[in-house]
Amino acid sequence: MPPADADVDVDVLIVGGGPVGLTARALLERWGVRVLLVEKHRELSPFPRSRLVNVRSMEIFRQLGLAAKITDAAFAPEYGRIRFRDTLDGHDLASAAMIGVNAPIPESPAIGVVTSQDRLEPTLVAAADGEIQFGVELVGLAEGFEEPRESRESGEPRESGESGESQCVVASLVERPSGAERRVRARYVLAADGANSTARQLLGIGTVGPGALASITTVVFDADLRPWSADRPAGVYLTGHGSLLPIYPEGGWAWIIPTPEDAEHADWSGLVAHALGTGVDVRAEVSRVQHWVMNAFITERFGHGRVLLAGDAAHAIPPAGGLGMNVGIADVHNLCWKLAGVVQGWAGPRLLGTYETERRPVAHQNLDQAVVNARLMSPTLPRRDEQLPADGAAPAEAAAPWPERYFAQLGLVLGVSYRSDAVLTDHSTPAEPSDGDTKADSGTDYIPTAAPGHRLPHAWLSQDRSTLDTLGEWFTLLTPDPSAWEQHPTAPWPLHVEPLPREHIDLYGIGPHGALLVRPDGHVAARWPDRPSGDANSDSGLRHALATLTSSAPSEPVSR
Repeated sequence: MPPADADVDVDVLIVGGGPVGLTARALLERWGVRVLLVEKHRELSPFPRSRLVNVRSMEIFRQLGLAAKITDAAFAPEYGRIRFRDTLDGHDLASAAMIGVNAPIPESPAIGVVTSQDRLEPTLVAAADGEIQFGVELVGLAEGFEEPRESRESGEPRESGESGESQCVVASLVERPSGAERRVRARYVLAADGANSTARQLLGIGTVGPGALASITTVVFDADLRPWSADRPAGVYLTGHGSLLPIYPEGGWAWIIPTPEDAEHADWSGLVAHALGTGVDVRAEVSRVQHWVMNAFITERFGHGRVLLAGDAAHAIPPAGGLGMNVGIADVHNLCWKLAGVVQGWAGPRLLGTYETERRPVAHQNLDQAVVNARLMSPTLPRRDEQLPADGAAPAEAAAPWPERYFAQLGLVLGVSYRSDAVLTDHSTPAEPSDGDTKADSGTDYIPTAAPGHRLPHAWLSQDRSTLDTLGEWFTLLTPDPSAWEQHPTAPWPLHVEPLPREHIDLYGIGPHGALLVRPDGHVAARWPDRPSGDANSDSGLRHALATLTSSAPSEPVSR
């Protein structure tokens, strides 16, 4: 730990060591951005918490080379299901598949998983080498001025003309439990420090939405429940006495209920036994109990100045439907390439404004869906009297009392479409941004399209290589006629030209000489139905498109 009065200098300070902050660290390191991550707790979360990694998040982890490791530690696909029972030892009253998790889907090369956050986080830590400091808490934020690195090293004064505009953020940190104080100077701060975000409070950013919905308790326990679950596996058993969730493939369970009034003196083992049912003759060995608040809100802004909010710091989404963590992962996938571009000089600072324009409406849509899901779940258990046959025997399966759309949300997961200055509606014109324009297809409805703003549709280029695998720390130009496009100079922007088999041109809406320009986050930035103009600097030129969507003036040199 540096002396208390020392300044640490980084490109991006990440606050928060959960899945969202750790994913941002891995993404930024791939771009060569200098990162420091601080986490106020002294270790990774030992609690299972978020459990569903949806198919879009797994596409992002596939891009980072992590999908196989995450899958190896997760449940088998057949656990991608929710089952409704009176008690765990009862019959299934209804069930539904988690689409994109329980089985592969043709729309993606990836498949989501049911896992536990405490299994996911170590994999994300190992995915990057950037420094992580645990037990370090953010206590202050202030705008500052950053001298160019070469000037600081030589002792020369900062160049004139930079006064009046902040050039960095100075973050005040405290090491726990020693209380040692220090400062970090960062060009940007990415705050992923949870629903009770300190960064958000320091910025004075308010929230809108329902707020606290309920006080919840999670009880982690050990018990051999295979006789009542192995032949009908599920990631969630929703019963009349709370939700029961298997934690790890090798064992362990969690019971989630509204927090009882006298929680401090509760007999948790006895309560769990009652919830399991009279036919379950095993003792629950309780190892952990955690009380938490189910929040539902969106922040009024996704940041201020050089501080940007992501994940639960920007939007607290109820867990019903498994949307919250996944929305946060998509946040930083959207943001990190933009931060890298500004830090490295091939993008203008205005590009960062498209982060809120694009992601805040998505958060609203997911919050709305999660609130609907929560309301569907509360009265979900069918009334036995209405479904029992005349002889009184319990039905093996009953009609679902809620729409099948509950976990079939591919529209929200894969159907997000952005409209902002970082998307060109034609060869050169930015889409006019509007807070309500970014949208996702509703519910189960997802129709692949390569229209600008949409996620690039998946198509197989070979047996195990998808068009999504062509994406990385660069813009990707997909075209059946690479020679017609490679002659266009594109420096300083990172660009890969990828041959596109002609059998896919109809899916992507281009002709034999056309092209798609795809952003590093997998969303289509521009589409040319036909060959480019002969003048590389014309309005239809590739260089002009890159300059426009990255908020860089095409006539000005950009240094990396």
